Amino acid sequence: VIQAVFFGICVLTDLSSLLTKGNDSQEQERQLKKLISLRDWMMAVLAFPIGVFVVTMFWSIYIYDRELVYPKLLDNFIPAWLNHGMHTTVLPFILIEMRTTHHEYPSRSCGLAAVCTFAVGYILWVCWIHHVTGVWVYPLLEYLSPGVKIIFFTAVTIIINIFYLLGEVLNNYIWDTQK
Repeated sequence: VIQAVFFGICVLTDLSSLLTKGNDSQEQERQLKKLISLRDWMMAVLAFPIGVFVVTMFWSIYIYDRELVYPKLLDNFIPAWLNHGMHTTVLPFILIEMRTTHHEYPSRSCGLAAVCTFAVGYILWVCWIHHVTGVWVYPLLEYLSPGVKIIFFTAVTIIINIFYLLGEVLNNYIWDTQK
């Protein structure tokens, strides 16, 4: 969903830019700048770090034991192309986006705070779903003790923060914008 929303905003930004080109409306220019800021923030804080995290974690665990993240039973309901759409194509598309469009990253402290807020919010959502249904949305969590879950969730948050920093470094390298 994050990727779909992000790339939808990218398309909207590009269309808006094309449609307002040569137009002297300051209001349209102001709105376009807001849209570009939203696009850049989403790339920095959500699309890149979460996208890279999903691809690396999903396929790492899948290779180890697919039943921990994507039980074979799901093959009956989710076609292979959709699985790859959610867990594979995210990475090449986000890298293409990074290479073709310069993104302004927020200050490091604001970016990391936003990434942590999202990670903690998502973890709480996963725990809430378990609390209400008694089922973990990721089967791996069923096998972890409460203490190990805390360590796991902490490690996940740290990894996502590392991916945020990697995205910032990669963006600066590609666009040669060292501060």
